[in-house]
Amino acid sequence: MTQKEAKLLELFEDAYGSPTELADILDLGLEMLFYVEPHTFEQRELQDVVTVLRGMKKLLQMEN
Repeated sequence: MTQKEAKLLELFEDAYGSPTELADILDLGLEMLFYVEPHTFEQRELQDVVTVLRGMKKLLQMEN
């Protein structure tokens, strides 16, 4: 693990307790995106956000 990755993991643990807890919060955020009001964002913008959040969740789950 690089120094940058270790610091990022430390920040996650300080804020959320564990990578697993943050992954659960991200999963909830993904669900919340489905209830965004119409015309707030372009569909592509929302899809991009979901893609990034899913990628982060997978990385966090790999730490366990």
